Amino acid sequence: MRTFLLRLLALAFFLLLGACAIPRPQTTAVRYDLGPLPKAQGTALPTLPPLVLAPVASPPGLESPLMMYRLAYANGQQPRPYAGSRWSAPPAELFAQRLKARVGQSGGAVLLPSDGTLDVPVVRIALDDFTQVFDSPSQSAGRVALRVTVIQGRSLAAHRSFMRRVPAEGTDADAGARALADASDALIADIAAWLAGLTLNK
Repeated sequence: MRTFLLRLLALAFFLLLGACAIPRPQTTAVRYDLGPLPKAQGTALPTLPPLVLAPVASPPGLESPLMMYRLAYANGQQPRPYAGSRWSAPPAELFAQRLKARVGQSGGAVLLPSDGTLDVPVVRIALDDFTQVFDSPSQSAGRVALRVTVIQGRSLAAHRSFMRRVPAEGTDADAGARALADASDALIADIAAWLAGLTLNK
């Protein structure tokens, strides 16, 4: 009887030891942002007059930090979230932060509506899409689409839609995050070039 109990205890010990060695599933999501700013040399934006940036608007599907993708080859009308990957903030916030940083990197100033400035153009951005799109199981791209409205005083000064689609170097969330960061930087350059060509108060 004693030998049986000793064997039973030894078996329980080894089972407990084995359970400790089993890898546990990841319980926290991997978080992404748009990464460090590109080097100013070769990527500098045109110097812009001071601008007020209103909070970037987005549709309900982009109001959370979920990383969304679409299987265009299967059902392009169905956005899907990655299970174990998240943005560090909602895409609209990430894009606004990136825009401010890129303009500041080039010597410009992006102000807040609460700064109480007068006679400064107000830029309103509506983010329409911020998604990794799969054209096939082996090919994806980061797609960012938005609309920009410029208000001068109480008048509409300009309005334009922008879209960038950058191929991803892979088919996972990591590759999608890099492609969406590149698409965001390209769009910010497009917006800055467009704003620089407008007749605004300087």
